[in-house]
Amino acid sequence: MKLKQLKFAAALVITTFFLSCSSDSGDSGDNGGNNNPPTPEVKKAVSLATSTTLGSYLVDKDGRSLYFFSTDANGQVSCTGDCEKVWPPFFVDNLTADKLGAGLSLSDFGTVTVGAKKQVTYKGWPLYYYSPSSGDDGYGNITNTPEAAGKTGGDGIGGIWFIAKPDYSIMIVRSQLVGHDGKNYKSDYTVGDGATTYFTDAKGLTLYTFKNDNFKKNNFTKEDFSNNPVWPIYETDKIVVPSTLDKTKFSVITVFGKSQLVYNGWPLYYFGQDASVRGANKGISFPAPAVWPVPVKDIPLAI
Repeated sequence: MKLKQLKFAAALVITTFFLSCSSDSGDSGDNGGNNNPPTPEVKKAVSLATSTTLGSYLVDKDGRSLYFFSTDANGQVSCTGDCEKVWPPFFVDNLTADKLGAGLSLSDFGTVTVGAKKQVTYKGWPLYYYSPSSGDDGYGNITNTPEAAGKTGGDGIGGIWFIAKPDYSIMIVRSQLVGHDGKNYKSDYTVGDGATTYFTDAKGLTLYTFKNDNFKKNNFTKEDFSNNPVWPIYETDKIVVPSTLDKTKFSVITVFGKSQLVYNGWPLYYFGQDASVRGANKGISFPAPAVWPVPVKDIPLAI
């Protein structure tokens, strides 16, 4: 009886051993015995990268940085011809929500067409790559080399090219000032042609200062906000600005319970008659030129 039991136990051990080996062997590299190959990770067409100096910014599927151009004040592409060689347009056909990385919303993206070319926009800003010149090939031909993934060398170039960020509270545009009277104005608020570089909100809506305000003191807005539709305060407590601006010159004040952004002591406003139209700057002549000037980088400190 004992001999039979020993033989049975030995047979059981051998059988278990072979079953175990058969189960473990599978196809080498078959993901644990499953014959289906692992699903490759799908790269997002646009996602967010992070820099210790720039914070979050937009990149394409290969990690290449995307940029805004200040001259695109009205949301139309103004970088064409030779400019396009250095700043190629970014385009993705049929951009859908599943092609976006975490933290990005499809409603913020659009498409603008220039001639036969299309370009993706983000919050109204056309998106570009940076492809700097890498020299002459010896035959008078200039070669442009696309910026490598993870690089942000295009940010701040000329004070008009900026890394595309999802959280700007201030942006910089360079555009012609056109008053509510239909006249063109120069930066000194005399009639004439010439672009002015000034501040807008994240979506390119023009901001203004009021010459009768004092240092961090809003002297226009009434306590009941009855005149706010005429010159709405720029209501935000976020301070995320282009890299060429001194963030310490921005602050936030409280105006009858609401937060208003301030630059160099000047409270910031919108103009109601701009009607939230990107690129409109009618307020620079209302009620007269320079009463409500646009904020600029070197505006004197308010007193």
